Amino acid sequence: MDESAYQKLLRRNLKRHARIARWDRPLQGHVERAKAWLNMLVADHGLLRLAYLNAHPVGSGRLWRSAQPTPRQLARFHRAGIRSVICLRGQREYGSWPLERDACRDLGIDLHDVTVRSREAPQVETVLELKRLFETIRYPALIHCKSGADRAGLAAALYLIFQEKRAVSEAAEQLSFRYGHMRSAKTGILYRFLCAYADYDAHTPIAFEDWVAEVYDPQALVGTQKPRRLQDFVADHVLRRE
Repeated sequence: MDESAYQKLLRRNLKRHARIARWDRPLQGHVERAKAWLNMLVADHGLLRLAYLNAHPVGSGRLWRSAQPTPRQLARFHRAGIRSVICLRGQREYGSWPLERDACRDLGIDLHDVTVRSREAPQVETVLELKRLFETIRYPALIHCKSGADRAGLAAALYLIFQEKRAVSEAAEQLSFRYGHMRSAKTGILYRFLCAYADYDAHTPIAFEDWVAEVYDPQALVGTQKPRRLQDFVADHVLRRE
């Protein structure tokens, strides 16, 4: 990496850490809350989610999936019975995070935070952490990422596999264009993860959890995903996926 590229990367990281430091602390007063709302709606593209939250029931209906909700949308979920929320975004770079944290606290909703990457092979620890959460959280529950298309789709699929004992082929439909997931973009590696299990299980039958813990190699999965430029452009620059 040349010096200019290194300097650019350093500046991006410094700006990112500054955003995290700003939004990971408690909001103080009406002015800070108003700034958080503005940041959520503009910088975090929340205006689009006011029109379409991409919210859907999963399986038997104990679980819902969606994009990043506003505090008012969380209140509606709570009135519908939601008792737990799993945020898959990990990054606390926007006003969405303190607003969600405060809303869940005020509503009595349990908020869980798990980092899932949309353009990387799922890590074994992340898959098993979600399994443990699905076993212990209060239901009904909501899982969400930024747009409700990729990470929420993976988590919904894992819920169906682990909790409802659905076939992986059926669970994989949670990662489909119906929810905005683009299998030929870089984010399609999440779908390839489930396909890799199905391919292995076809000739060497094995339980999904055992495959994840004993066989699955995230690094090997990376080489199987060949994204298309157009779908990558749409996901990254048009839809501004995280």
